[in-house]
Amino acid sequence: MSAAQARSRTAAFTPRDWVLLAAVALMWGSSFLLIEVGLRHLEPTAVTLLRVLFGALTLACVPAARRPIARADWRAVAVLGTVWIAAPFTLFPLAQESISSSLAGMVNGAAPLFTMLVAAVWARRVPTGRQLAGLGVGFAGVVAINLPALQGADATALGAAMVLLATLFYGVAFNLAVPLEERNGALPVIWRAQLVALVLVSGPGIVGVAGSTWSWSSMLAMVVLGALSTGLAFAFFTMLVGRVGAARGSVTVYFIPVVAIVLGVLLGDESVALVALVGTALVLLGAYLTSRQEKDPVALSAGISDEGCRADDVWQHDDSQHDDSRHDDKNG
Repeated sequence: MSAAQARSRTAAFTPRDWVLLAAVALMWGSSFLLIEVGLRHLEPTAVTLLRVLFGALTLACVPAARRPIARADWRAVAVLGTVWIAAPFTLFPLAQESISSSLAGMVNGAAPLFTMLVAAVWARRVPTGRQLAGLGVGFAGVVAINLPALQGADATALGAAMVLLATLFYGVAFNLAVPLEERNGALPVIWRAQLVALVLVSGPGIVGVAGSTWSWSSMLAMVVLGALSTGLAFAFFTMLVGRVGAARGSVTVYFIPVVAIVLGVLLGDESVALVALVGTALVLLGAYLTSRQEKDPVALSAGISDEGCRADDVWQHDDSQHDDSRHDDKNG
């Protein structure tokens, strides 16, 4: 572990970090309401296709995203495009035909918990202490969130289950993305994953477009959903991760249910069951507990302080072709 990586585990967030976090949480949290608007006139598969298309076009405008990646990593990138984009982006519109955007956002708040579970299985190491308690609290929250759906119609329960499956895919994707981004840069990996996903969803998406009706409101929602929530938000998120580290950057996901609930109630005229709100609070608490890091013995032995040091942002990181990371390895 380099000195910069170790410091990123403990250094306090700067105002810029909080701005990036808030921007990503707002864009990703609003995606559920935008999907709801799109579904008024578009088929679910059309929503998926247009979202991925506008997202890939947005990232294509960023020069750093077009940099090449190692040929040996293409297979893993293809898997990433499936589990991070194609599969969950297909499941969410299908699910929201039978559940509200607020409920979808609340279930999605379990993503950090699944990320921790997948990481534990991947590393064959059982979480201990505070993180294990966080997993238990978070699981209780997921159960509470899904209680209203499970007590309702079968279609509603199926919708909640689809969102839960999509969230599990996110847990796999977050762990798979880290080594790929470390070797190739974050934006090149994410853009190519979106291109893979675009190919995968094109067939069903074209059929869905043919069965949809034209509406300016739904199309505008898809442009915003793709350009912001699928394009710009991914770029901002990778900038944040480049500055504070992947584990601490994932705290962004914890705020998504809050944004989804507020927007769903204020703009979507939706109601939220009290038990689901309690479940959301438990998920946030569990996510907070699992995100807490124990003091790194490597960092302590190196005498690393909590002040100041930041990894370069993704734009600079990609432009320098990882020169900064090599410098850290030599001097850390």
